[in-house]
Amino acid sequence: MGINTGEQPGYALLVGAEAPVRRHPFAVNGLLPQLAAVPPALLVGTSYASAVQLANPDDPNTVLTTLRTAAAVEGPLLVYVAGQLVVDHRQHLVHLALARTTARTVRYTALPWHWIGAELHRRPPGTTTVVADLAADTDVWQTLVHREQTLDGPFALYGTVQLQDRRHRPGPAYTHALAHILRTAPTRPTPEQLHHQAVRAAAVDPAATLLLGGQPPVDQAPQTDVDMPAPRTEPAPTTAAAADKNDPHRSISEASRAGRHGEAAAIAASYEQAALREHGAQSVEVAHWIEVRAFLALQEGAPDRACQLWLQAAVVRLTADQAPGHPEVAEAVDRAHGAWHLVSEPARIRELGTELLSLRTRVPGKSGARADVQRRLADLSRALQP
Repeated sequence: MGINTGEQPGYALLVGAEAPVRRHPFAVNGLLPQLAAVPPALLVGTSYASAVQLANPDDPNTVLTTLRTAAAVEGPLLVYVAGQLVVDHRQHLVHLALARTTARTVRYTALPWHWIGAELHRRPPGTTTVVADLAADTDVWQTLVHREQTLDGPFALYGTVQLQDRRHRPGPAYTHALAHILRTAPTRPTPEQLHHQAVRAAAVDPAATLLLGGQPPVDQAPQTDVDMPAPRTEPAPTTAAAADKNDPHRSISEASRAGRHGEAAAIAASYEQAALREHGAQSVEVAHWIEVRAFLALQEGAPDRACQLWLQAAVVRLTADQAPGHPEVAEAVDRAHGAWHLVSEPARIRELGTELLSLRTRVPGKSGARADVQRRLADLSRALQP
């Protein structure tokens, strides 16, 4: 379900996660092999292509890294995502549940959906397609239906979100239909045609299914669907593309102050990607934008993510040959230390504290800083002892 823009090689990223967030999880396991059995070029809609599978990932940063690699390709890109949508109850942002996600760990173990848009933001228009086969409980599903939340982004979006509650236990029929159509169709349908044919073939419950990409025309049989393009809903333009290119920091600050945290994060992530391409991963320019994202995370009320990002920025600066005593290195570690003290979840305190303690051997900071980390970790260990 890609976009043919010439002879540049295409790329497909297939992500499927079956999370233990519900008693009867959305049955994602087994979907990726079906799509992987389709030649990548047919998946993407190019003369030749490659494909990468990410089956049951359990770490959002792993997914993010793989997504960044995919976003960097020059040719047409297809990103397929299957799984359960959940919401972080503190920030009320939609996430894709991953293999370790539970109701209490959404903020730490699930993939924020807006990360997808942030990573794909700088790709040329018309080269990116996201295909989604998703399930959501009543609260999440209703927010999407009423567009209080959105899955739109800087890409063409197709797929379904099915309601999952006591009466509805949906399965990934949409993906089964996609794979079957791609394997058997005499000619490859256009993205819109493929979407509408898959919706028909899947026979999803229209009262409990949100269609991503438009409602299929009701007066056509599946076999004639390929002859007439169907209407579709264009994705909303990304607000990050309104960003002041002369002063991105101002745009980020304004969006953050207005509570548009996803927009602010998307702008920062797009400039980080530009710095990555121009200066390399281990550069002070990249470190700067990581730090901007850390500030935003703290303002969103996610001190664990802020701490992680400031630690990452400090490591990048050190790798970029800034000395441990450099003011910017010291500031990054100090800010990570401060954010760490705001983290309340024991597992994250231990995980981030261990990393912070390692950095404190190189960047001691003020007198007693390293001892403070050791003391808090020791207190945590004692508190967790049976």
